[in-house]
Amino acid sequence: MSVAKKDYKRITTKTLIEMKDNGEKISMLTAYDYTMAKIVDSSGVDVILVGDSASNVMAGHETTLPITLDQMIYHASSVIRAVERALVVVDLPFGSYQSDPKEALRSAIRIMKESGGHAVKLEGGSEIKDSIKRILHAGIPVMGHLGLTPQSIYKFGTYTVRAKEEAEAEKLLEDAKMLERIGCFAIVLEKIPAALAERVAKSISIPVIGIGAGNGVDGQVLVLHDMIGMTHEFSPRFLRRYMNLYEEMTTAISQYVTDVKAVDFPNENEQY
Repeated sequence: MSVAKKDYKRITTKTLIEMKDNGEKISMLTAYDYTMAKIVDSSGVDVILVGDSASNVMAGHETTLPITLDQMIYHASSVIRAVERALVVVDLPFGSYQSDPKEALRSAIRIMKESGGHAVKLEGGSEIKDSIKRILHAGIPVMGHLGLTPQSIYKFGTYTVRAKEEAEAEKLLEDAKMLERIGCFAIVLEKIPAALAERVAKSISIPVIGIGAGNGVDGQVLVLHDMIGMTHEFSPRFLRRYMNLYEEMTTAISQYVTDVKAVDFPNENEQY
């Protein structure tokens, strides 16, 4: 059942919790540059994630691991300059928080100070509890991320669905409760069974945003380039493409090439 949408002028971490309490679903998309972020924000998306998926879609890497903290700050700064309404959450990249809580805090502070981001996101549960607590104690909002955690791809060895077995499912649920308890304002659940995701969302008071986690959660997130069809090789079950921009762009560019070759562009009306 749909819920009436409140007209929020600016989305904050408090707004998201209010939306969950009111039963209003939360929309979240990635963005990595000024132009795309301007479009996403003006379209009414609640949360913009400056994801480490920039490593894949912007830089062409096979995994999210190579992207650096400096590069994440660059992308986040570009997005922040475009945004007027959405909450901007920035991924802490691999290697910037896992081993040392002090380093985690330094990384989070750099993102907040140098990019102007509104919050940070970290992958993992009890393993990184101390890092999350250190960041939270500094007054920096933290979004958690459980389930499939792409920064741990070489540990898992596959991008398959996580937490299908009871032991892993129970650990995920306990980690979610722990993240809420220590002060995270929301959690992303990636590629886990829908029933488990719904169970988690009902077990905690903070919003749960799903990607490949069914519709029983409090909101959804997709990678923008996947959703609008700029990428075409990646087709998981959870992805809905709302347009085929890859095809439209290649058609347009091919036509431009044809027009230039035929001296049809520019015509008399397109020159001085």
